[in-house]
Amino acid sequence: MWSSYPRYHGYVIRPPSEANSLILQVMYGCSHGDCTFCGSYLGKPFRVRPFAEVVEDVQNLPANYKPHIDRVFLADGDALAIPKRRMLELLELLKAELPNLERISAYANAHSLNRLSQEDLNEIHQAGLALLYLGLESGDDPTLEFIKKGVTVAEQIEGCRKAKEAGFGLSVTANLGIGGVERTHEHAIGTGKALSAIDPDYIGILSLMLENGTEMTAAVQSGEFVVPKPLDLLRELHEIIANIDVTHAVFRSNHASNYLPLRGTLPKDKQALLEGLEQVIGMGGRANLKPESWRAL
Repeated sequence: MWSSYPRYHGYVIRPPSEANSLILQVMYGCSHGDCTFCGSYLGKPFRVRPFAEVVEDVQNLPANYKPHIDRVFLADGDALAIPKRRMLELLELLKAELPNLERISAYANAHSLNRLSQEDLNEIHQAGLALLYLGLESGDDPTLEFIKKGVTVAEQIEGCRKAKEAGFGLSVTANLGIGGVERTHEHAIGTGKALSAIDPDYIGILSLMLENGTEMTAAVQSGEFVVPKPLDLLRELHEIIANIDVTHAVFRSNHASNYLPLRGTLPKDKQALLEGLEQVIGMGGRANLKPESWRAL
């Protein structure tokens, strides 16, 4: 009979690349939780999950299943918010219980990265946490302030610098349209430059989607915020890519929220990505973009 472990509380999200990972909740909600556009943790207040429950979930996985687990993703929104001592204990437990474990990953944010010392981050990485996913959202400070991200561009860059120095792999996402019509140009240029400063291993570009119950949706309904049209989002994407200068990054804008899926490696494919976007943008209303009903988070 299949075990009931691990147990989950509420709606659980994970990056698309973690589809085949064991998802292990170490906390509930998000340690920040104020972003106006995000509906992922509505009605799910932040709290650290009792550590004994986490241990029980790992230890009680079916014995014949454990050898097949090679990746673990620590949920929910910011696993580094749990005490460092508990994180180190958990990483050791996972390595002891899962004999073929290859990678442990988690969401992170600049709050936690900057709260932890460089030595703390070094120790956590050395203990086995390998890859961090961070939502930059925008490289434009007024946009970050409007969406209540709670950090500046400089603070995000600094947190990522510390993570890279510790040896973590970094997957950073940004969000087309999140600056609205008013700051579309500043958002695009700033995001490209911020991604360049971070120089992550992976870059993911999503497109803004309005979720029921969020402040962003209310702002759109009241007319305070205007979302750019699909072709204008592609112009943002073109401007972001044009301003990216990285060492080597896997680039993806093929998330389900995007109107036009693109993929490549930067800087190798930069010119091809720009030319492809220019061709689609030049088609105007004839461009074959994803229908609105097909977009999803």
